[in-house]
Amino acid sequence: QVQLVESGGGLVQAGGSLRLSCAASGRTFGSYAMGWFRQAPGKEREFVAAISSSWSGGSIYYADSVKGRFTISRDNGKNTVYLQMNSLKPEDTAVYYCAARLTPVAAIAAGGYDYWGQGTQVTVSS
Repeated sequence: QVQLVESGGGLVQAGGSLRLSCAASGRTFGSYAMGWFRQAPGKEREFVAAISSSWSGGSIYYADSVKGRFTISRDNGKNTVYLQMNSLKPEDTAVYYCAARLTPVAAIAAGGYDYWGQGTQVTVSS
């Protein structure tokens, strides 16, 4: 069982920045692929970013809508994955979810993840 707890969401003006954190339980965090997804009201959950396990090379993937603005990273010593969000836009407003995949290689489909956090709200005002 893996528990994930997100933090760092909030209200920010367009053009601003936020850093989301996701703390994971478990002693084999380094072997998990991790992902960030988001869901806006009335929309389906969508992929944001993912990072493979360090053991498999730590490959990183981004949705086109956030490429160049968001950065995913992980600190295996702290069992934590981060999402640095810069140049935020109102369309980035959503609940952001952290997810863990119990295999080393990241996926971009939500169905490829085994555990989910409770989500953290990000609101970007115009």
